[in-house]
Amino acid sequence: MLNQTKLFSLFGAFFLTFICSFSLSASTSDSVLLYTPYTKISVSPGQSVEYSIDVINNSHHLFDGEIRLSGIPRSWNYSLKSGPYNINRIAVLPNDRKSLTLNVEVPYQVNKGIYAFRISVGNSLLNLRINVTEKGSSETEFTTDQANRQGNASSTFSFRATLKNRTAEKQMYALLADVTRGWTISFKSDYNQVTSVELDANTTKDITIDIKAPEEVEAGTYKIPVRALTSSTSADLQLEVVITGTYQMTLTTPTGLLSAKVNAGGEKKIQLVVKNTGSSELNDVQMKSENPSNWEVTFQPSSIAKLSPGKEATVYAIIKADKKAIPGDYVVNMEAKTPETSSSISFRIMVQTPIVWGLIGTLIILAAIGGVVYLFRKYGRR
Repeated sequence: MLNQTKLFSLFGAFFLTFICSFSLSASTSDSVLLYTPYTKISVSPGQSVEYSIDVINNSHHLFDGEIRLSGIPRSWNYSLKSGPYNINRIAVLPNDRKSLTLNVEVPYQVNKGIYAFRISVGNSLLNLRINVTEKGSSETEFTTDQANRQGNASSTFSFRATLKNRTAEKQMYALLADVTRGWTISFKSDYNQVTSVELDANTTKDITIDIKAPEEVEAGTYKIPVRALTSSTSADLQLEVVITGTYQMTLTTPTGLLSAKVNAGGEKKIQLVVKNTGSSELNDVQMKSENPSNWEVTFQPSSIAKLSPGKEATVYAIIKADKKAIPGDYVVNMEAKTPETSSSISFRIMVQTPIVWGLIGTLIILAAIGGVVYLFRKYGRR
């Protein structure tokens, strides 16, 4: 009977000690807090997030417990350290705190969205979230906000593009473009003209692309493929240039000679050449002139209905001089004109004395000389 009493007494003491110990442990666990100031952080693919987490023991007893981390995607890498050491368990003195560093690496290849995970110590739970702001990849991206530009053939078409290295390594990109003969293209980075650029892993660089068309390019839409290329990765960018066309023409003669001779009251037929030197079609080309007083100029034909780029047309100018024009130089200004453009020349006309008047003058002079001789002979002997 006495032995049974002792046995029950020992069991009761053990049970009471266990209950007290359990209550103390539970009380201590409930008094542990986890704290970090930033529980939701936004990042891009390939970046790392570093959390500074405090483990706070508000109890009057030592806390020693396991650190549990759950919810992080399997493809993500992370580390949990206190100082230089990787840890999974921590002890905190009464009314004290310890700092932990949680580093989470977001991979390059990840979907856009919010990723939630948890860290717990004792009965304390801390919910953390990482907001991945865009869909990632393990490749290169070459993009532009505006892939289309419009202008005439003399314009410089400038595009601003962004090159993104989404790989895990530094890359040296060659910048290339597929253009036909006559087109010119240049790449600029940081205001310097370049043919290649170097990007660290998960970085971007702004690239300016300037394109010039040939002088006599026809109006239309042109595709310009551009590529950023390395030995292991590449990205393509399709640009578009819309040529609205230029309006230009020249007016001249077949030989380039801009002078002629004519008698007073006479006519001169001058051959002119009108050429479309622009890239747009010319319509309703009108021929006009500015003449000296009492002169007449007519054109055959007086207008050209249509003139395609690079083509030329022949026009004849019939110039009629004033009957009373005295010998000398006169200028006739002639112009080919459309609402969009025009071209003009100054044509010099030299008025000369007619041959018949020269003969008459010669005869008069000879007659005068003959009369003097006759009078001398007749009356000179006296």
